[in-house]
This record gives sequence, structure tokens and C-alpha cells, in this order.
Amino acid sequence: MRLFRSIAFFAGLLLASAPAQAAQTNVAVAANFTEAAKEIAAVFKQKTGHEAVLSFGASGQFYTQITQGAPFQVFLSADDSRPKKLVEDGLAVPDSRFTYAIGKLVLWSKSPGIVTGEETLKAAAFAKLSICNPAAAPYGLAAVETMKSLNLYESLKPKLVEGATITQACQFVETGNAEVGFVALSQLTGRDAGSRWVVPEALYDPIRQDAVLLKSGAGNEAASAFIAFLRSPEARSIIERYGYVLDGQS
Repeated sequence: MRLFRSIAFFAGLLLASAPAQAAQTNVAVAANFTEAAKEIAAVFKQKTGHEAVLSFGASGQFYTQITQGAPFQVFLSADDSRPKKLVEDGLAVPDSRFTYAIGKLVLWSKSPGIVTGEETLKAAAFAKLSICNPAAAPYGLAAVETMKSLNLYESLKPKLVEGATITQACQFVETGNAEVGFVALSQLTGRDAGSRWVVPEALYDPIRQDAVLLKSGAGNEAASAFIAFLRSPEARSIIERYGYVLDGQS
């Protein structure tokens, strides 16, 4: 009996001294940031023990879902306007919002020699041009702005095929449903095949991608830690590797 009590006593001491259980957070992530976010989440878990459960989609759709009570604690948008609006709505922590990445728009074809620059759009020697929904996805809006800057939007409009997200817009090109498409540079990381044109930033408004801690995640240790980790050298290095510009860089 005395031995049993001794074992129970020491077991209690071990439990009391054990580190707190790792927490979990649900993160809404803009589709263009899919691969970078997966890599960041893996390093985050390795470094902290916390788990970031990622959901991918269009920023506009996520904004609507969050205002309707969707169970997210962190939002990584593809723009800066929706996180700002969530702060104004009282649904996000004001001083948590920051630009984690600045995206680049690319005109891409999986076939070599098809995309040579803006001349590809002017010649319009293709049947279909893929973009993502400009109302819900900032990269789709940037694509429309690019075509309007070149005075080509009205002439190209009949050729447009619209994906719900930038992921779907890219898939249209991959599957041959569109010969060319506007995608995010990050989606082409590691792909050397095909042809591309990195659209000059003067042709569209900057794609400033903001992150924000939602009010629902204010008391969540993993959520606060994930927002902080996005600012770390490890995360910033991954973000740069996927073709994004960091805030403050030219």
C-alpha cells in the first residue's frame, strides 16, 4: 500500500511538471498561399508543438463565412481590405493586422512559347483565358485591372473562363480548359515548363496580403502564436521562396 502511494505521488509530480498541452487553431488561408502556408504550418508545429489546421479558399468567401460565425481564429487574406473591414466590424483584433506578403500576378501557359508578354493578350490567339472571380479573389481583380490598363478588357471578356479561386483558375490552364490564364507567381514555384509573363506591377493595384487575429482566437494560444510566427525569420524566408515580396521591400 505504501509503495502504491509512493508511485501515485511521483506520478502526480510528473504530471504537474509536464508542459502544457499543445493547442490548435483553425486558419482561413487565401488559395494563392496554399503551398507556402502548408510549409509554414509544418515548421510552426515543429517549433511550437501547436497545430494550425488550414482551410483554403477565396478571400471574399472567407470574409462572408467569418461574419456569419465560421469557426476560424486566424485569417490570411489575399488582400488588405477584408482584414481591415473585419477590424472595423469588431470581429478582429485591431493591432494584430499586418501585411505578411505582397503577391505577384503572372500570365501563364503550360505550353512553351505561348506567352511572350503583353503581346500575347493583344494578339489574343487563344480560345480561352482563365481568371479567378474578381469579386471574391484579389488576383482576379488584379487580372481585370491589368486588362483594363492595356485597354483590352472588353475585347478579351468573351474569352474569359472564371474560377471560384486562384487554384481553380490555375487548374483550368493545367487541364487545357484554357490555353492561358492569370495565376499567382507562388503557384509556379518549382515549375520550369511552359511560358509565363510576370505582369508589371504598374498595371494593377498592389496585392497586399494581410493577416489578422480574429476576436474568436484572442484567447487561443495557438492562434496568437501562429500570427507571431508569421513574422519570424523562418516564415519570412519561406514566403520569399514562393515568389512573394515582403512588406518594406521594393
